[in-house]
Amino acid sequence: MATTSIDNNNRHQGNRGSKFLKDIGVYAIGNIGSKLITFLMVPLYTYFVHDTGDFGYYDVCLTVCMLLLPFVTLQLRDGAFRFLLDCGVEDERNRIVTFVSRTMLTTMTLSLLIAILLALFTNIQYLGYIVGLLIAMSLQEVYSQVFRGLGNNRAFVMVGILAALGIGLFSLIFVAGLGWGIKGIFMANIIARLLALVLVEAKVRLITRHTHWHLDARKVGRDIIRYTLPLLPGSLCWWLTGSSDRLFITHFLSLDANGVYAVATRFTGIIYTLAIIFYQAWQETAILQYNSPDRDRFFSKMFNSYIYLLGIILVGYVFMLKVNYGWLIADQYEESLNYIYPLGLSAVIFALAAFFDMGYQCAKDTPRTLPAIMLAALVNVILNFALIKPLGVYGVIVTQLVTYIVLFIYRWYDMKRYFTLRIDRRIVAPVMVMLLSAVPFYYCDKAWINIVYMLAALGCIAAACGKELRDTLLSKFAK
Repeated sequence: MATTSIDNNNRHQGNRGSKFLKDIGVYAIGNIGSKLITFLMVPLYTYFVHDTGDFGYYDVCLTVCMLLLPFVTLQLRDGAFRFLLDCGVEDERNRIVTFVSRTMLTTMTLSLLIAILLALFTNIQYLGYIVGLLIAMSLQEVYSQVFRGLGNNRAFVMVGILAALGIGLFSLIFVAGLGWGIKGIFMANIIARLLALVLVEAKVRLITRHTHWHLDARKVGRDIIRYTLPLLPGSLCWWLTGSSDRLFITHFLSLDANGVYAVATRFTGIIYTLAIIFYQAWQETAILQYNSPDRDRFFSKMFNSYIYLLGIILVGYVFMLKVNYGWLIADQYEESLNYIYPLGLSAVIFALAAFFDMGYQCAKDTPRTLPAIMLAALVNVILNFALIKPLGVYGVIVTQLVTYIVLFIYRWYDMKRYFTLRIDRRIVAPVMVMLLSAVPFYYCDKAWINIVYMLAALGCIAAACGKELRDTLLSKFAK
């Protein structure tokens, strides 16, 4: 009997692991495809937007949009997905989507009215484009998660892919062809995002099918808002933690410095994208498996595996990027290479801290997310003020590293109320490799030495992770 129970448990874990890896494959298609286009646009933008200050201004505008996005959407991207995932009744799904549509219509109307008032009394450059980008991003963010919550991952993936292809195509037309500069970047992003959403909805008709304006959605709406409102101050703190650095650089240094820094963040954004792929797949799996009897064992296995995966991604990516950096960007942005490694390491620490976020979501205990994020935001603001003048851009980078370390430590202890992790001692290998790799990154200039080191470091991580995990990852990547 005991043997049968263990075999069934192992089989159950294997099935969950297979589903998780399948979900990673689905989200990877959407995210990598879309971010690859964005990645390829960086060389285009650096070659055709000659003034680093102009690119720095666009980055500031994008940062402001990211700040306003949670308030325009009321964090419905998280609320819609969480409640739709739990919902098995068609009428309840209709009420959720109807509430989302009504709320989005209201908040977008208010955004346009505020923009009109600002236009009358201020002279903000590209204000119309900023508002257009904010609305396009809001619609894409929310309704992509609605598709996902309704179980249509294919629609979720297609929105991301079509938006990215559209950004690439329209950037070639507006930026490279017509020479519109950052105005062309705005136009490409706005048109591509809206067009992608319209095309996918025309095909699947999920939003129109589930939106019924006559339905009374007040009860479910109150439940969703009760879930999402605590996320709003958290979003503000996240913005302070992860995006306010652009404003600090612009204010204390210059738009030119921010333009160079923005290029580095575009490249390291690939690591964040890969972390998002894991997060999205893990989000669905963790919520569905949260009440399983062997939850702690399963969560521990995922966390340990994640560290190995992040080590492989960081070392492999940054060294390949370094070897090819010279032809990827224009000369005036070359200094951004110096920021790549610490920003990549920050992305890894952020990804590990985000892993623990699942405890709050699984238990629908979103108010408990606030203390950690508020502490991280406070640390971020204080250190930025203290370090940016003496250290310049590196002050911002050090601040980001320390902030994410603080967040990770806090959540490491706080998540024990939801699940308990058992750490594999072998993860010392990928952790040490990630830390020590900064030395050859900064002090080895020859391409062949960097490649040899990268291969040796990857081999060390692969050897440490064990045969079972190594074979699983290899087979899934090959598939």
